[in-house]
Amino acid sequence: MDKAIGLLELSSLASGYAALDTMLKTAPVEVLLARTICSGKYLVLIAGDVGSVRAAVAAGSNREPTAVIAAETIAAVHEQVLPALGGSVVPQLRGALGVVECFSVATAIRAADAACKAADVNLLELRAAMALGGKGYFTVTGSPGAVRAAVDEASALAADEGLLVNAVVLTGPHPDLLAEVI
Repeated sequence: MDKAIGLLELSSLASGYAALDTMLKTAPVEVLLARTICSGKYLVLIAGDVGSVRAAVAAGSNREPTAVIAAETIAAVHEQVLPALGGSVVPQLRGALGVVECFSVATAIRAADAACKAADVNLLELRAAMALGGKGYFTVTGSPGAVRAAVDEASALAADEGLLVNAVVLTGPHPDLLAEVI
């Protein structure tokens, strides 16, 4: 069964609670994150099988349609994305380090998924909105060529949406930089 991630970003905190309640009552999904984010918005991230996630996102969107900023389902998500979102990856630098920063959480998640599918890299972290002004970013590590390929793929996806903030590849990062990555 393919895992999917669902995202619902709302302009109202109260609407966020109502939408989340509806989502959880609609389908068997796992809440990855549900909280207020910068600029007084509310973000819900869920996971589950594709059908359940699609049904839950649709139900949450329909419950609070005037508050919806973004609603989407990312199907067949790469196996590294969920642990990176949950902060359960033990960072180990393997050569190069890539950082991709996006203006939206949904774009950051899709870009991280694309990066992992494009090259043999390890996804170190995927940060969503908190203390980021609503933005998202991720870091990957691997051989310099793999990191470059992953960052290029992710950057192209985000740029095509007009939501790329910046992307860098550090081919020989200082070992002490790892302390800043976690």
